[in-house]
Amino acid sequence: MNDLRDKYLTAIAGARDEAALEDLRVQAVGKKGEISLQMRELGRMTPEERQVAGPLLNALKDEINSALAARKAALSDAALDERLRSEWLDVTLPARPRRTGTIHPVSQVTEEVTAIFADMGFAVAEGPQIESDWYNFDALNIPGHHPARAEMDTFYTHRATGDERPPHVLRTHTSPVQIRAMQAQGAPLRVIAPGRVYRADYDQTHTPMFHQVEGLAIDRDISMANLKWVLEEFVKAFFEVDNVDLRFRASHFPFTEPSAEVDIRCSWEGGTLKVGEGDDWLEILGSGMVHPHVLKAGNIDPNEWQGFAFGMGIDRIAMLKYGIPDLRAFFDSDLRWLRHYGFTALDVPTLHGGLSR
Repeated sequence: MNDLRDKYLTAIAGARDEAALEDLRVQAVGKKGEISLQMRELGRMTPEERQVAGPLLNALKDEINSALAARKAALSDAALDERLRSEWLDVTLPARPRRTGTIHPVSQVTEEVTAIFADMGFAVAEGPQIESDWYNFDALNIPGHHPARAEMDTFYTHRATGDERPPHVLRTHTSPVQIRAMQAQGAPLRVIAPGRVYRADYDQTHTPMFHQVEGLAIDRDISMANLKWVLEEFVKAFFEVDNVDLRFRASHFPFTEPSAEVDIRCSWEGGTLKVGEGDDWLEILGSGMVHPHVLKAGNIDPNEWQGFAFGMGIDRIAMLKYGIPDLRAFFDSDLRWLRHYGFTALDVPTLHGGLSR
């Protein structure tokens, strides 16, 4: 045993690489190794001889295994040292700039609008983007001959020949959400409906898909005065000004009566929009008192309840607030544009902390 011990400890200490070390392991303690063969001889010994030889062989096997592990660790350390000497890195090179994503202006402005109306007691309502003809037009008192129902203005879904189901459309406004909210919740009601809408139009201020937010409030004694106050408070909070002048111009929408388009007093000095001052007026939204036919479609009795509604383009008010000149750039996926106009992920709009950066 002493001869085996000296033989293998010397060989292990002189092993130059892990391959040679593995060969020595097989020769010594492998299944057919010399020490393993010696251990098989224990069965042929007398009990007295086995009591002496057994512990000595186990101790020898453990010593050889320990020497193998130590030599393997030493070879690994030596290989690492050699690699560190042969490889180098110039840590003085400039690091790559940290690239973080940004919040799209549409998402940011949607959150700003939601925060403002939530402070006035409005909940957020949602609905499908593919709507039935009834929800998108009929329930909103839009007659069959209205230009908005023409295929040149509205995206209709394809129907198989002989399909008797009512036609479906990509919703042209979020007003169908108002009908669904009335049917589901009844009156009184106070909701806003932000979301994507679709119309067949494309230029600097129009795209086939854009974003709207509409508001609806229903109660027993609601009037145009309440509508005016809500819109004034919204405009002051959104544009972050202390005073604002609104001008209500008589208009016509099928789903409201009376109806009014709303302008804000502003100035364009130096190409910069300033709200609440100047001699110019800028249209920002449409509004009015909910038509009795619309209340009936929402299963609400117009003899007991009345309300107001309004709607505006989220993309449009984002352009006005943040000086974005072209609506089409919102959907171009240009990283330079997104980094310039985008918001940080932690820039969460709140009324007490400030809506915008």
